[in-house]
Amino acid sequence: MRCPQPASFIDTIRRVTRDPLFAGVETGGTKILARIVDAGGRVVAEGRWPTTTPEAALADLAAFIARAVGARARLAAIGIAAFGPLVRDELSRDYGRVLSTPKAAWTGSNLRAQLAGRFAVPVAIDTDVNAAARAEWQRGAGRGVRSLAYVTVGTGIGGGLVVEGRPLEGALHPEIGHIRLARRDGDQVQSVCPFHENCVEGLAAGPAIAQRLGESRALSDEPAVLELIAAYLGDLAAMLVLFWSPERIVWGGGVMATPRLLERLRRALSAALAGYGVGEAARAPDFCALAALADSGLEGALLMATALAQAPRAVHR
Repeated sequence: MRCPQPASFIDTIRRVTRDPLFAGVETGGTKILARIVDAGGRVVAEGRWPTTTPEAALADLAAFIARAVGARARLAAIGIAAFGPLVRDELSRDYGRVLSTPKAAWTGSNLRAQLAGRFAVPVAIDTDVNAAARAEWQRGAGRGVRSLAYVTVGTGIGGGLVVEGRPLEGALHPEIGHIRLARRDGDQVQSVCPFHENCVEGLAAGPAIAQRLGESRALSDEPAVLELIAAYLGDLAAMLVLFWSPERIVWGGGVMATPRLLERLRRALSAALAGYGVGEAARAPDFCALAALADSGLEGALLMATALAQAPRAVHR
């Protein structure tokens, strides 16, 4: 026969097992990441799935979260760092809805609303780059600066700006990957963007690079292509300097792991500004820096989730 436990022991177990958990989700062009942490930031569970359809993402995430939380804990909030474009106005009925995007199956979907309905907890959403910018400003390569631009170069190209940790607010959100560039002489390769012929994403994102390289060739092994990509990214960086004047630009995404790309990008930025006065700050060695966090967007999603618990808002309609 099992002996009854002292009341203090039972109370301790009840308190510990009902401690709040926070879920962070990052939806990317090729993969979806999820992480659940406790109130102390300790990782409880992690998941990763290929980006296929919104229906598959919802099923995978719902099962993952339910399994990780179980009956012995309490899910407090969810933060989502999502590819866009999307509605990020918390007061809108469409908060979280994905707008027209190159990933056509996701257009019109609303993972935020579906997860909020499934778990009945507050769910915040922002662009993956805004979330990454927040995380890098608070915990990574942006510490110590007032304003930070974050740019990801991977399956797509996107950027976010934070000032004192708060993202730029506007009618929607910045979509710098679709800024038009002047093509370099002799560059006749077709853009991979279905919307624009000469945007930076169509010319310099991962799929564009793969199209330029062909099969089984690495960007680091093709100096001419490497120089071209650095030139286009340098042009983009110059526009960010002229538009936003950030104190630092942090670069993330798989393409930026290419050896020697960042140093060539810095030179291209200097050339694009051509000695104009505002470029003086951009010549600092740390003005363009690589992301310091392994999963900046996911870290930002978790920051959003924990912030909901500290200052709850009506974001779980």
